[in-house]
Amino acid sequence: MTDPLPPPPREDFLPPVPYLRLKAAALLLLTLALIAGSALYLLYARGAFEPTQPLVLLADDSEGVSVGMDMTFSGFPIGRVRRIELAGDGNVRILIDVAQRDAHWLRESSVFTLVRGLVGGTAIKAYSGMLTDPPLAPGAERPVLRGDATAEIPQLMATARQLLDNLQQLTAPDAPLQATLAQVRQLSERLNAPGGALGVLMGNEQDARKVLQALERSNQLLARIDALAARADQQVFGAAGAPGLVPELRSAVVQMNGLLQDARQSLTKVDAVLAEAQAVGANAREATTDLDALRAQVESSLRKVDGLVNEIHRKWPFARDTELQLP
Repeated sequence: MTDPLPPPPREDFLPPVPYLRLKAAALLLLTLALIAGSALYLLYARGAFEPTQPLVLLADDSEGVSVGMDMTFSGFPIGRVRRIELAGDGNVRILIDVAQRDAHWLRESSVFTLVRGLVGGTAIKAYSGMLTDPPLAPGAERPVLRGDATAEIPQLMATARQLLDNLQQLTAPDAPLQATLAQVRQLSERLNAPGGALGVLMGNEQDARKVLQALERSNQLLARIDALAARADQQVFGAAGAPGLVPELRSAVVQMNGLLQDARQSLTKVDAVLAEAQAVGANAREATTDLDALRAQVESSLRKVDGLVNEIHRKWPFARDTELQLP
């Protein structure tokens, strides 16, 4: 058996603290006062003692909404969710306390949204486009527009899957894209081959050769046309030391101008003769007028003679020949 441990050395006890219980009670009361003051300050800082007005938001789903979350306007909290309840029609009523000092930002035309993003929690936001509209009345009920970014994820996944399927069909070995690329490769090889683009355009080498022959014949025909044009120029304008058609035509025109000048002089003379003939015709017309008067006088005389002969025959009854012979 081992020997028992020796007793600890004896120490002198400290003297008792006077009024220890009183001091402990005072310290406890001070701690409680500090805790209560901190709680009151936090409540004051959170606006628990600030006057508010109620606002009711109607939504079809309250997922992500919790009591105590803020409602923001332009990024600043102006209200706090006080209670969430289910209405008789199945909709969700979100009761919000809006501070009266910030209630002037809410108008009759304000819009409220319940936004749920991919990152972060749900947020209730208020938008007021027309600050000149009447202010929102206390206890007003307004619908909430939901904007759930996660709701579009299934649709995005379906669209991405469809896009991948289409891409796989395009890149398949028997896809039309592969056939098109093969045709493009074949076309580029034919373009690099003899004949080039002309062979691709005509479809075969024989037709391309015919086109080349037609172009050569066209070039020959153009050369002949150029030679004929040069020969025509020589014939028309004349070569060096040889008269052409144009100088001869020029001399013929000069001679024709001389003949026209002579004809013009002859016409002038004819005009003079015609003027004299007109004068003679006028004289003959006057003579014809005088002859008409003389003939009228002769006819009058013959009528008188005829009347006299008739009177003689009337008075001479034995006469048989009543014809009068005029000279």
